[in-house]
Amino acid sequence: MTALDVSTDVSQDAAVALARRIRLRAVQMVSPHGFGYLGQALSCAEQMAVLHTGCFQRGVDRFVCSPGHYVIAAYAIAREAGELTDEQLADYGQNGAELEAIGTETSPGVDLTCGSLAQGLSGAAGFALADRLRGQEGSRRTFVLSSDGEVQEGQTWEAALFAGHHRLRDVVVLLDANDSQVDGPVSSITTIDPLVDKWASFGWYAEEVDGHDTAAVRAALGRAVDADRPGVVVARTSTVHGLNSLPADADGHFIKLPADLAARALEELENGDA
Repeated sequence: MTALDVSTDVSQDAAVALARRIRLRAVQMVSPHGFGYLGQALSCAEQMAVLHTGCFQRGVDRFVCSPGHYVIAAYAIAREAGELTDEQLADYGQNGAELEAIGTETSPGVDLTCGSLAQGLSGAAGFALADRLRGQEGSRRTFVLSSDGEVQEGQTWEAALFAGHHRLRDVVVLLDANDSQVDGPVSSITTIDPLVDKWASFGWYAEEVDGHDTAAVRAALGRAVDADRPGVVVARTSTVHGLNSLPADADGHFIKLPADLAARALEELENGDA
């Protein structure tokens, strides 16, 4: 496959195509293991595709992948941009591999990722404040991929309060609200809604969209970027979206992918049937 120049291609069709390729790359990475963090790539694919076919400036802006297991989607993007090879992706999750299943400080394709959840927004606020103190505010943005599971943790709200108070407008969050965590649906563990109202009360521009609608995500992300304060797009998603071959009751947090199912998933995505 030819690497997509995700830094310059801004068409609507390009975002849809890139989302499918993110899913394809994720299946390719997970299938040798028979299980893994596939659901996270399926739920955030459109958000990542819109971000990287639009306002994100590679080599200028920062990307923070707060939930470390979402790094699979960042690897897929890096491969599409020609920054990783098929051989590197093939080693994903293997002992001693460069591409670890849960991102670390050495993971390619990200400026920051976190082992423990909910730390990414704190790092992003630190990046933005440092830029301000250096007189570089407005020269680049820090985009954060976060999750609804993370907003159950207090550190997220401490960072949100800090960023809102200091009006760190260079911080923009894509919050993947896929209602999935290791213990089950987020909504059955902790009541986190109304998310938009909560973020807004902390001084943020906040908007909720269908996270699988690339046009809606692009429009909302544009408004968040243009706001005079930090912005968050709450993207409602599913951990099985875009892969019809998966059973509807698949455990989205850690999807089992036996060889026969992996083969069907690869065929579906390679043929563009998703």
